Amino acid sequence: MLKLLVVLLLLAIVGSLFSGLFYLYRDRGAGERTVRALTLRIGLSIALFLVLLAGFRFGFIPGYTQ
Repeated sequence: MLKLLVVLLLLAIVGSLFSGLFYLYRDRGAGERTVRALTLRIGLSIALFLVLLAGFRFGFIPGYTQ
């Protein structure tokens, strides 16, 4: 389940990145849609980081043991 969530978040991040590129090209840098798309990408990246941290903390992701 965690792997599926991580993959979905990664796909959403890449999709948001390409939509930001599309809006940047289409609006010639004058619109707010590019900023919103890239802000969404940052939010999704932070969410992915927190999911990975929580998965490691609660034992869903095994850690390195010596």
